[in-house]
Amino acid sequence: MTTLNEYLRQKREALLDRRARVRTGELGVVTLKASASAEGRSGVRRIRIRDFQVISDSPPDFAGYNLGPSSPELLLGALSSCLTHTFLIHASDQGVPLESLHAEVSATIDPRAGAEGHEDIPVYPQNINYLVTLVSPASTADIARLQATVEKLCPILNLLKRGNEVRGQLDHQQPGHPDQRRLMTV
Repeated sequence: MTTLNEYLRQKREALLDRRARVRTGELGVVTLKASASAEGRSGVRRIRIRDFQVISDSPPDFAGYNLGPSSPELLLGALSSCLTHTFLIHASDQGVPLESLHAEVSATIDPRAGAEGHEDIPVYPQNINYLVTLVSPASTADIARLQATVEKLCPILNLLKRGNEVRGQLDHQQPGHPDQRRLMTV
């Protein structure tokens, strides 16, 4: 089995190739897409991203079957994955050896949010914290430089820290009236 440092060498080659393709104009803006559909009696959400599927569900106390992580948990998972990947990218770029790398993310969410008498409680995860544990023979200065780069360039971390405008639409279709679709901006 290969080590993480062997992977970092492979990652560096891919990173250098990608940078060259960006410089030549071969790589540009990419549209990312995901979709989810609610399924029959279970209400399970089947998320589709490229050729992959992920199941999202609720715990039993919220009419779920606990068949997969909830949406807020998936958000935390996306942050932990993004932090880990960004550390890998920039460790390979900066020549920082890593023997192991682990990111753990936590947040609080209040199920009372929006309920009568609790209208001021946010419905989204709050107090997001992360802990990255890495094992490396690198100097403290090299690790500090790596951490600063990750803080600056981790896409999901920066999205959560800075926010982003989200625009939405609702396509309302009524059974038996396919010609009476209403597209509403929300």
